[in-house]
Amino acid sequence: MPLRVVLVDDDPLVRTGLAMILDSTPEIEVVGQASDGDEAVPLVNRHAPDVVVMDIRMSRMDGLAATAAVRALARPPKVLVLTTFDLDEYVFDALTAGANGFLLKESSPQEIIDAVRVVARGESMLSPRSTTQLIGHFVSLKANPRRREAAVKLSTLTDREREVVTAVAQGKSNAGIAEELYMSEATVKTHITRTFAKLDVTNRVQLTIFAYEAGLVTP
Repeated sequence: MPLRVVLVDDDPLVRTGLAMILDSTPEIEVVGQASDGDEAVPLVNRHAPDVVVMDIRMSRMDGLAATAAVRALARPPKVLVLTTFDLDEYVFDALTAGANGFLLKESSPQEIIDAVRVVARGESMLSPRSTTQLIGHFVSLKANPRRREAAVKLSTLTDREREVVTAVAQGKSNAGIAEELYMSEATVKTHITRTFAKLDVTNRVQLTIFAYEAGLVTP
């Protein structure tokens, strides 16, 4: 079955271009298009896509509100946020709301296709240098209460879990973490699942944001 994708952008030319790029590969099918978040939520409910490619700045319901809305659905899709600028606080807030990563609109067709594949697999777009710069930059600007809350949550993790969280925040894959910490990939996945539950996060991006807020890694 091809990966099912919904496109959300208030620029019809951008939507058309993205649809042409994604439909050019047989493993991806664009099943719907919306011009803003108000249209996106019922469309996602109807088509149950694997991935939503979401513009962050739209005239009516923006990408931040729309991301939170679709992630709250009974069958939430993965969300890949589109942005013009990498250091964009709206993107940081969308990642905090549950988006699985972000993509610059100037990305090449192959980068766009690869990004959809990555988030569909349940992974996060953490490898581009600009992603960790974005998270580090805006976490450093947040008020102390978020850091205090992160410090309390940090105390619930074991030493091994802290090591795994740190490695995730550094953009390492499960295989890379397993090699570095001398454990199996299955054990790495178990530690990550446990930290998701303890920290009340849903994906590796949110885990990375927590790691910056808790001081496990620094910008």
